Amino acid sequence: MPRRTRKFLPTCFAALFLAALAAQTAPKTQPAPIQDYIRKMWGVLTRSNRNLAQAAVDPKFQPLPNGRWPVYVPANEDARLIEGQLRHEMAPADFPKIEIRKLPADTAGLKEQGLLYVPRPYVVPGGRFNEMYGWDSYFIQVGLLRDHEDALAKDMADNFLYEIRNYGKILNANRTYYLTRSQPPFLTQMLLGVYQRTKDRQWLADAMPAVESYYRFWTSEPHLTPATGLSRYYDLGDGPAPESVSAERDAQGLTHYDRVKEYYRTEKVTDYDVGEFYDRKRDVLTDLFYKGDRSMRESGFDPSNRFGPFSVDIIHYDPVCLNSLLYLMESQTAEILEIVGKGAEAGDWRKRAADRAEAINRLMWDAQDGLYYDYNFAHKTVRRYPFLTTFYPLWAGIASKEQAAAVARNVAKFERPGGLSTSTYESGNQWDLPFGWAPLQMIAVEGLRRYGFNADADRISQEFLSLVRDEYGKVGFIVEKYDVVRRGTDSSSIRYGYQSNQAGFGWTNAVYTRLLDGLSH
Repeated sequence: MPRRTRKFLPTCFAALFLAALAAQTAPKTQPAPIQDYIRKMWGVLTRSNRNLAQAAVDPKFQPLPNGRWPVYVPANEDARLIEGQLRHEMAPADFPKIEIRKLPADTAGLKEQGLLYVPRPYVVPGGRFNEMYGWDSYFIQVGLLRDHEDALAKDMADNFLYEIRNYGKILNANRTYYLTRSQPPFLTQMLLGVYQRTKDRQWLADAMPAVESYYRFWTSEPHLTPATGLSRYYDLGDGPAPESVSAERDAQGLTHYDRVKEYYRTEKVTDYDVGEFYDRKRDVLTDLFYKGDRSMRESGFDPSNRFGPFSVDIIHYDPVCLNSLLYLMESQTAEILEIVGKGAEAGDWRKRAADRAEAINRLMWDAQDGLYYDYNFAHKTVRRYPFLTTFYPLWAGIASKEQAAAVARNVAKFERPGGLSTSTYESGNQWDLPFGWAPLQMIAVEGLRRYGFNADADRISQEFLSLVRDEYGKVGFIVEKYDVVRRGTDSSSIRYGYQSNQAGFGWTNAVYTRLLDGLSH
């Protein structure tokens, strides 16, 4: 890719949010011990009906012309009842800052984006992400349970059950522009995490219809690929992603999509048929490009070159990460059925898990490279792009001892001074080299531990922990992503996606304590 660096301009609301967060956490002399900071941040990052005026603010958009932020309630809910409850819970001066609206039956043409109502408190990641995210919330919940914030951990699981029942799925996040997609599925892990504390079997039993509904979302077309029996990411909406158009502009005012077109005009792409995604004669991105772009965002890895430039070819792949998570969902649903006294139904779920594991090992394992790759079902081949998702089958327990050992021998491909880089290729995307992200450090480390590679797990943990700790000592807060090559937080090398590095930061906070607790003593 061409080596061009551009500065991104955050919206005024994003800048204000980051300034407020920095003011709460920036050290005057010496920052508080890092674990004290992490415990404090659970409260700072919590949103609820009581502070809905703060939760409704979206750093990626502007408020309504009247200065209010819209809050949408589900079409099947009583909007007047919810409004009455909110008036009771919110401070009188705060309620006029929001505008309660009922979600229309057809949301495709929704022009004024807003927050989607959920009933319980939740923790946001931080920075420009002032809403409850799909896969962030699992890692955040891990940290909450570790710090004995059990009620808040349960609230987040309850909100996801509410989303399934009222919005059709767990959403990418609770904003209207995320209604067309989900995010990597961690629901059953979250439910079992709560159950291990509460031992509330009735709550677990009541959750089962939502679990089954969400499972059908991932295992029915268009997410299902019938030829393999596996699943893919596939956003149900069309056109540019509104949040990208609104909040991912550079200093010249160019959007992510403008920069993509420039790349297609000037660079040769051999990873896929560019004609499917870019009309060179008209200099426009195709409808299929936007489908791929949105689906890449459903994966959570937005963006990388994992599925070719900008990952838009993701729609032709069964990803190893998604299918490993669905294997866990099937296995854990069987476990839940055993717990709630429906063991006779568990066998079908275990068979689904076994069938999926067999397909993952048959289609995605590359014995020559000793790595798991994503499977292109259109061309019946894997894409040899080393990515940290190769550790998902270890984390899930799908890999054999021999396969796990082969992956462990490849740790050096990813290992850098600050931990594990997400990929081995520097593409200018934030989910590629040189950046490392907390959730993948956790999955890789715990996958290695599962198969007995504790020395590797300890070393990688120490590398990432020391990086986070060193940077925290300099600035007094924890951020979203880290340059594991140069051991820093400078993200100015990012050219595709958003360049800023968000402060807070939910999943990094959680993974820091998880890795620390996991160290061999």
